[in-house]
Amino acid sequence: MASGGSAIRGSRVGAGPMGEQDRGFHADRIAVSYWDELGNETVRYFAANLPDEEIPEVIDSPSTGLPAGRDKANPPSVTKLEPYKTHLAYVKERRTEEEAAQLLDEALQQLRERRGTAS
Repeated sequence: MASGGSAIRGSRVGAGPMGEQDRGFHADRIAVSYWDELGNETVRYFAANLPDEEIPEVIDSPSTGLPAGRDKANPPSVTKLEPYKTHLAYVKERRTEEEAAQLLDEALQQLRERRGTAS
């Protein structure tokens, strides 16, 4: 009885020794540490040939959401917590009461014209 088995039976496709020859060249990189107000450290890696001015001074800490800076002794603080604004609050920032009343009147007039109840 001949078996029609596969040559790779019992092994995963792509399994085998992995190294740089399979994954490609790894660029040199540098580790940059950032600290938030609570003392949490976050490490980000950047290309070693990246100019210093392109490496951000402040990032958002992934664990706390606070801003994190590169100076451990003086981490950045939250400038101002902006309260949640409703859609109506944003509209009120853009429109005066008079403009809002005029827009409402125009919208009501268009609605009445569509319904055939305009006076």
